[in-house]
Amino acid sequence: MPFTRPHVAALTGTLAFAALAALASASRPALAAALAPATKLDTAIAAHDGADAPALATRTADDFAVAAERAEVAAVLPDSLLGQSGKLRARFVLAPDADRLDAAIARARALGAAAPRASELAVLPMLPFAAKVRGRVGPYHLGSWPHERRRGGVGVAGGAVPAGFIEVTPRNRDLRVSEHFRLADFVTKNQHDVWPKALVLREPLLDKLELVIAELQRMGVRANHVHVMSGFRTPAYNAQSVGAGGRAQDSRHQYGDAADVFVDDDRDGRMDDLNRDGRVDLRDADVIVRAAERVEAANPALVGGIGRYRATSSHGPFVHIDVRGHRARWG
Repeated sequence: MPFTRPHVAALTGTLAFAALAALASASRPALAAALAPATKLDTAIAAHDGADAPALATRTADDFAVAAERAEVAAVLPDSLLGQSGKLRARFVLAPDADRLDAAIARARALGAAAPRASELAVLPMLPFAAKVRGRVGPYHLGSWPHERRRGGVGVAGGAVPAGFIEVTPRNRDLRVSEHFRLADFVTKNQHDVWPKALVLREPLLDKLELVIAELQRMGVRANHVHVMSGFRTPAYNAQSVGAGGRAQDSRHQYGDAADVFVDDDRDGRMDDLNRDGRVDLRDADVIVRAAERVEAANPALVGGIGRYRATSSHGPFVHIDVRGHRARWG
């Protein structure tokens, strides 16, 4: 069930929105400044002191129009375009928001908002939750969310069901969604030959993971490659292991805001010896936990769950990190 927008171009397998790249480094205050008129309303009044009423009315109308556009940007993107980490490389928006963002950014460019960046920031329009029919988006099987029927299947951000789905194809699966992560890192670990896939992924999770990596590096830990053991899980996939000692029925992985991760700079498929004590065990997971705790303390908007897990015969130790909106700890 592919989607297209005329102004979204596919470049080397990447959906890139050139206009957004020009504002990639702009924070919300910077965008507000860029969208502001050359003179404020009160300055305009002073400048037009003695001017005829129609000229002043035109000027104030322009001010109100720009203020409305500024509100449009704030409504669609509540933080920096590159996130708190400064390392987001993609933004996910529903089609109506993408159209609103287009208009606001076009206005900002006309006002000389920012110089273009060398790198491009991708904008991926999401399919709405209503695109899921009988548990599927196209050929891709998702199943039903735990509270979907109770809520009537209406997508609510952070609520019963996701707001929408990112379409993942063989062409865009290697798209960098942040400095260290690709779309493919977060897809559910089944239905390998089914394309396109439907992915639920929230930008705050990417932001938090990037901040954890930065914090690990500040702590002197080599953390250039963080492996995602489990990102998004479709409800159908999650249900396969629900029960005592298994997955939670209402697992945050189903909502695109959770990931099970470990540092694997040597690429051997298991956690590295982060504390350099000559062994790999739960104390290495504790290093990631400490970094995640520091990130939450510095960024309350990214508060969520942090859980540590021991090694088993099938995997090494790892850490669960999510952005559920309230503090949760286990393990």
